[in-house]
Amino acid sequence: MATERKLFALVVVFIFASSGFSLAGPFLLGLTVDKVIANPEIETLFLMLALLFGVYFFQSLCLWLQNYWMITIAQNTVFEMRSHLFSHLQKLPVLFFQERQQGELMSRLTNDMENVSRTLNTSVIQFVTSILTITGTIIIMFILSPVLTMLTLMIVPVMYFGMKWITKRTGKYFKDQQKNLGEVNGYVEEMFSGQMIVSMFSREEKVIKEFEEKNKALKTSGYWAQTYTGFIPKLMNMLNNVSFAIIVGAGGLLALQGAITIGVIVTFTTYSRQFTRPLNDLANQFNMILSAVAGAERVFQIIDEQEEREDEKEAIRLNDMKGDIEFKSVDFAYEDEQQTLKDINFHAAPGQTVALVGPTGAGKTTIISLLSRFYETDTGSILIDGKEITSITRDSLRSQMGVVLQDSTLFHTTIRENIRYGRLQAANEEVEQAAKSAHAHEFISNLPEGYDTVLDSDGKGVSHGQRQLLSIARAMLADPALLILDEATSSIDTVTEMKINDALGKLMKGRTSFVIAHRLNTIRSADLILVLQHGEIIEKGTHRELLHQKGFYADLVQAQQAENHASS
Repeated sequence: MATERKLFALVVVFIFASSGFSLAGPFLLGLTVDKVIANPEIETLFLMLALLFGVYFFQSLCLWLQNYWMITIAQNTVFEMRSHLFSHLQKLPVLFFQERQQGELMSRLTNDMENVSRTLNTSVIQFVTSILTITGTIIIMFILSPVLTMLTLMIVPVMYFGMKWITKRTGKYFKDQQKNLGEVNGYVEEMFSGQMIVSMFSREEKVIKEFEEKNKALKTSGYWAQTYTGFIPKLMNMLNNVSFAIIVGAGGLLALQGAITIGVIVTFTTYSRQFTRPLNDLANQFNMILSAVAGAERVFQIIDEQEEREDEKEAIRLNDMKGDIEFKSVDFAYEDEQQTLKDINFHAAPGQTVALVGPTGAGKTTIISLLSRFYETDTGSILIDGKEITSITRDSLRSQMGVVLQDSTLFHTTIRENIRYGRLQAANEEVEQAAKSAHAHEFISNLPEGYDTVLDSDGKGVSHGQRQLLSIARAMLADPALLILDEATSSIDTVTEMKINDALGKLMKGRTSFVIAHRLNTIRSADLILVLQHGEIIEKGTHRELLHQKGFYADLVQAQQAENHASS
């Protein structure tokens, strides 16, 4: 930022210089008229014209340089702001993203930031230049003719009250416009990502209607914002013409009485334009300024969001996790919601597999989120290798966790790099070995570009089952100490599932694993099964032990077996 400050100092210097040349031009023009009238010689005319040329040339040069440097400052500043915003987003808790639309956040990172950029590019220079020009013009006008100056300034109160009336109404509409734009972007992103569901349920007309409502709200706020700000240049032009007529009429009378010269009238008419032009320019820029202010507010709303809680000062790095996990009397509730987890107690020894089962909303995923420190417990404690989880740095904790979710997340890059995301320094041979272990190598090899095939956004270009195979390969490459599987084989055919279960069995061997499962036949061999309902562990034990209890778990197994028989 030190470089930007130096450049801005240069910009200010050249703004003063260009404003000075701008003020000198009309004065020289009037002086030229008086000198030529008093001494009509060609040498005098050429000399004055040469001076005028020099003044306007250097004014143009100063304008070009200040604009060039200001653009540099603006782009660097917005670059830093955008980088800071994106970096800040990476430090926000997961809950923040779960509560907001992705498209709305993208709008703040792009549209709102672009509004700030445009304003910095033009309005800052315009504002400073206008203040200097108006001040210098009034001073020179008073020196030349106090009477004409007072007549010229008569329009200022009208401008002030007119601007006040207009701006009082425009600010609200520009804030609404930016808000509605974010909602439209969020809705479009949401509908595009869920287009298959929209089509499957034939909800196209409903989606179109909802979009039209949001689009109409955006149109209305944009219409009134632009309509009110459109009054400003019209008002300025009208007052400018009124001022010009007053100066010409009053100046002519004063010239007939010998109070002023013709050159002074010429100078004054030019200065009157120069006096109202900065006001007119500010008026034209005003809608951009309001839009930028509204955009900046939305950007800083995100920047002001509380980042994920920092690691404790005494937090240590756990580089060789053994995988001993213990929950002790853990309670948790989301903000402004009823308790999600109540008195959770269990112990997983190193290398054991813990399965979490229960109806939707029972708290299975919340337990995993607490273990990953996406959330913090309200009461109770979580121990990892005998250490309180809050005493371990998040980075060292998460770097030793491998996750395969039900909805696979892949990136717009090659298949090789998507797998390598599990361990960035892995060699190509290790990437391919992980793919072979996950039974993904065969379908990858059949693709036109093989491992160098570039996937579309969110992994589009391969089937959902194949995306899960790639996610499993990525987890295998990470070689984690703690493995988390959330219905990892839910979208894979039966034959492939058998192969994957074999691969996962090898991967889980010697590692503590947490498995969220709805298909109970996949967790028969788990060392510990936790049955959750309404945020509480109502049963725990092995598959055989829980069947003997003839409780909730046994009913679930029986229901699924009946369902399988009915469908076969």
